[in-house]
Amino acid sequence: MKSSNIIRWGVIGCGAVTEIKSVPAYQKTKGFEVVAVMRRDFEKAKDYAQRHGIPKVHPSAVDLIHDDGVDAVYIATPPDSHKTYALKVAEAGKPCCIEKPMAPSYEESLDIYKMFKVDNIPLFVSYYRRSLPRFLKINEWLNTHQIGKIRHIRWFLSKPPNPLDLSKNYNWRTDAKIAPGGYFDDLASHGLDLFTFLLGDIEFAQGVVNNQQGLYSAMDSVSANWLHKSGVMGSGSWNFGCDRREDKVEIYGSHGKITFSVFGEEDIVLENGKGKQSLFIENPENVQLYHTKNIKEHLLGNQTHPSTGKTALHTSWVMNNILSETN
Repeated sequence: MKSSNIIRWGVIGCGAVTEIKSVPAYQKTKGFEVVAVMRRDFEKAKDYAQRHGIPKVHPSAVDLIHDDGVDAVYIATPPDSHKTYALKVAEAGKPCCIEKPMAPSYEESLDIYKMFKVDNIPLFVSYYRRSLPRFLKINEWLNTHQIGKIRHIRWFLSKPPNPLDLSKNYNWRTDAKIAPGGYFDDLASHGLDLFTFLLGDIEFAQGVVNNQQGLYSAMDSVSANWLHKSGVMGSGSWNFGCDRREDKVEIYGSHGKITFSVFGEEDIVLENGKGKQSLFIENPENVQLYHTKNIKEHLLGNQTHPSTGKTALHTSWVMNNILSETN
């Protein structure tokens, strides 16, 4: 890291997640600059750089990582390449943020974590919900005992197959070699990571998995039970072949209940002896903005980021236990 107040970022991979959700958030964070990008399709990388005002386009990830003008690296590629790129970033001694999930398996996630831990290089994973105001409000309700003693958390998530699923054309998100749980890997990881943020680490998790539709090689239906170290019980069901999209989380306590959506921007709802309170908290346009600002504060030594390699490794462990039948 250079001594000036500006931290210059290089981005490996510039697909859909980087268009609005993430890279503009880095550009809007005071003290951050996005100075370089790399994508396997060099022409698409040049187009992306031009549209986002990024000065450098590198032909390879190695060139970007070893660019003396790049202080930190954001990896936004599909999960099967995360380990390869992350280990190279660690070898270069540069801070890194990896898109979630950290890697397709717990073993690969552990390899990444260990490599950065050896030299205490900062490692972050884009579980940005830990930094969003709507979920911080839920955390406040829990910490101030608005529903009493927390007993149970339950999540149901469903969605219908999309045209790409039905076409049976290739999609890395449903390729079992990249994402054994399919959309479960892509979506459920966000919620399970959030639950450990809200309720503490999980000490036991198990699942039942199935491929009901046969549209792709990954699983399309998962059910799970888990136990937080705090004693809170959890259950979840995720099905990606239903006729409708539903996303509902309920946290039950001894004196009330909290209801919310992981992905939607519906009201968060608190019910207790005082009645029912519904609160709408809008997400920022660039949804990783608060996550990115927290990276800056961590790098400056002002606070510890809520989503580090350590917390993401725990999420990988939970996911691995739930999907153990597929590994």
